[in-house]
Order: sequence, then structure tokens, then C-alpha cells
Amino acid sequence: MEHAQALTIVRSLANGVDPASGEVFAADSPYQRADTVRALFAATQALEKAESFERRRQQLPPKAGAPWSEDEDRKLLASFDAGRGLVELAAAHERTQTGVRARLVKYGRLAA
Repeated sequence: MEHAQALTIVRSLANGVDPASGEVFAADSPYQRADTVRALFAATQALEKAESFERRRQQLPPKAGAPWSEDEDRKLLASFDAGRGLVELAAAHERTQTGVRARLVKYGRLAA
């Protein structure tokens, strides 16, 4: 089940509404108990956070957060030493500029 679909269902339950029929739950329904409603709103927040993280992740380059290989480090350092800039290096290595900068700091090519 997709996060968006789960979020719609949990939001509906948290609001005291049957997600299938749209009917409001009876006052004595377990879905109307204060502790249940608070738990459902907490679940809603968690799903919203997961959905937001997934949207952000989809905007990142493919290798963002992945380990660097020795070969990739060598190519990065050689390209940097040859005068290529951060934007170009990040695109070539499918990484974020922050990730490339951190690697260059690690190897002493840039100051921290």
C-alpha cells in the first residue's frame, strides 16, 4: 500500500469517519475514544513524514548517500585536481554537491 493511500485512510479514521462509507462513527465507537484518536493522529504525522522523506529522496541524485568506491574517489580527486567545479563533479558522480564537498574535505582538497 502506498503511503498516500494509507495516509488518507488513517486521516479519515482519526477524524472519526469510516474511510469506506464516509459515515461518522458512533460516539461509543473505539475510533471515537480520545486515546485512539491521538494514536491515529500520531500515525498520520508519521506517514506524512515518511511521505515527505520519500518525495525528497526522489529529488536526490541516484547515488546520494551510497558508499564511495576507491575507484570513484580516485576519479573524483583527479577531476577536481584538473579544475572541475563542484556542480560538474556532483553531476558526473550522481551525488549531491554537499556529498562531493565532504569527500573533498576528507581528502584535504578543501578546507572544512
